[in-house]
Amino acid sequence: MTKPISRISVIAAVLSLCAVFGLRAQESLTRVEPPCWWTGMKTSLQLMVQAPGIGDWDVKIEGGKGVSVAGVHKADNPNFLFVDVDITPKAKSGTYTLVLSKDGRTIRHPYEIAKREDGSAQRESYTTSDLIYLIVPDRFANGDPSNDSTPDTADKVNRTSPGGRHGGDIQGIIDHLDYIADLGATAIWCTPLLEDNAPRGSYHGYACSDYYNIDSRFGDNALYRKMVQEGHKRGIKTIMDIVTNHCGTEHWWMKDMPFKDWVHTSDPYVNTNHTFSLSVDPNASAADRKIMEEGWFVRNMADMNLDNPYLLKYFQQWAVWWIEYSGLDGFRVDTFFYNEKGPISEWCRAVINEYPSFNIVGECWSGEQDFIAYWQGGNPNADGFDSHLPSIMDFPLRDAINNALTPERPAPEGAPAGGQGRGRRGPDISAVYNALSHDGLYHDLSHMLLFLSNHDTARIGDIFGGDPDKMKLAYVLLSTLRGIPQFFYGDEMMFMTGNPRRDDGRLRMDFPGGWQGDKMDLFTAEGRAAASKEKDFAAAAELHDYARTLFNWRKGKEVIHSGRTLHFIPQDNTYGYFRYNDDEVVFVFLNNSTEKKNVQWTRFAEITSSLGEGTDVLTGKKVRVSDDTVVEGNSALVVEYTRKK
Repeated sequence: MTKPISRISVIAAVLSLCAVFGLRAQESLTRVEPPCWWTGMKTSLQLMVQAPGIGDWDVKIEGGKGVSVAGVHKADNPNFLFVDVDITPKAKSGTYTLVLSKDGRTIRHPYEIAKREDGSAQRESYTTSDLIYLIVPDRFANGDPSNDSTPDTADKVNRTSPGGRHGGDIQGIIDHLDYIADLGATAIWCTPLLEDNAPRGSYHGYACSDYYNIDSRFGDNALYRKMVQEGHKRGIKTIMDIVTNHCGTEHWWMKDMPFKDWVHTSDPYVNTNHTFSLSVDPNASAADRKIMEEGWFVRNMADMNLDNPYLLKYFQQWAVWWIEYSGLDGFRVDTFFYNEKGPISEWCRAVINEYPSFNIVGECWSGEQDFIAYWQGGNPNADGFDSHLPSIMDFPLRDAINNALTPERPAPEGAPAGGQGRGRRGPDISAVYNALSHDGLYHDLSHMLLFLSNHDTARIGDIFGGDPDKMKLAYVLLSTLRGIPQFFYGDEMMFMTGNPRRDDGRLRMDFPGGWQGDKMDLFTAEGRAAASKEKDFAAAAELHDYARTLFNWRKGKEVIHSGRTLHFIPQDNTYGYFRYNDDEVVFVFLNNSTEKKNVQWTRFAEITSSLGEGTDVLTGKKVRVSDDTVVEGNSALVVEYTRKK
């Protein structure tokens, strides 16, 4: 008698046959990016699909009318497919199914196409009316100690190491948004929060290992979106720091790249030459320019090849995806002019095509005005190149302010009286005047990012030798000059390392009060008052309140946001300038010397003759400025006037 075949035996037999013929009972895709999309987008959708051997499978989409496969492209690597998806205006939001098939095998992958937020394309971005607060998230505040180290990341928390992970996170930023708003900032720029799985030094985030996921030590995508939303409730915009020039060597695709030219490779290894002029120089060698664009930034940051059209498309829709998903208000692009010129220009144009008012600022690090002017979109360049980049970082003016306010340092002991080894010339405010005199080179002054320092420069407290008065002069310049001001966290209280030179791990210091058990809390007025007894933070409360007064005053001043500038040649290390429009005038007088100086009011008669009584911005008192007005050494006078009709 034949024994009945059990259900378990049948299943075992089926599984055995699957193994013999290369089939699996339940097959799935390794990765689909972007992970979801929306109806009503101008940006076309191209899915990057990854799975073993998927390159020659057939593809279709099920789930409703209006969504279909428009084209399929093979990659060099058989583990990838690039699928063009057509989403018509009549398509409805919902979950569709990406169906891949071959030789009787089928993979069904759900794909969400959501309804777009009303008014998303018309979102406003950051402008001259904003003040941006730059944060290094790992060093700002630890709101969730449970994610300090995570199983899926290599670099574990080590707060004792300047280059280690300290545990700051997105929840810590959310917890202190009220502090940022109270300071007068209206936007935050966080250094990258996407996953960086480098085994060491991952805290800064510039070696991305997953472009679609927040680093688990900071939180997750949903928490990032919550941070953006919580910021909006407080009048704070969010700017995402992104990197298109390079990824980390720990990125998942470095072990399984879609195309052979996905990143630039060379044997032996070639580092970029960091020569900024090559993109502008009409006489530059093509070989030198190639090394600039294709050489790696550092050995653990692979240089991306934006000349590959699939990679360029990947980055274009990745940028759009983050804006739409999280509600972002702007981008800052790292190492902007290291990218290939043509493709990065197309990248900018694609983002702005989707969001016409969206602002993007590029890091074009040069102290030469003509070099950075070249990279601002719309600039009438001789070679016809247009970057389509709305905003540029004003490194020349930053350098000028730093040079103008840096105290004279004594010559080394035993150095000769002149020549090499001589102490630098004392602080001279003329450097700021000279930098602003080049403003005619710029296409759009309202899209210049004005800053004193950032995460890549020495702390200004160290540069200014710990002088609170110089800090106040810098605050005045930041608050009253043209452009979009950006401020580095902690500079409102003169954070210092003791080293006037760049020291990345130390200058990106922990914000006292951001960690459980911190001995002082500089996020609170009580903590700042108590810190006055500490040597390193003796002026913290005074400086914070000074900056807070200026930053909050600036928020409502259209004359500062869009007014014109009139300045006069500095004399005796003093500098007078005016911001004005038809309704208001703001007068700024900086005394950068150690001695009292009289305001030369009659010298400014071409604009002051009709000005009577004004209001001192820093004290709130009514004042009438004249040639008899005295300004103390290393201090400023800021007076606002309403023009008579």
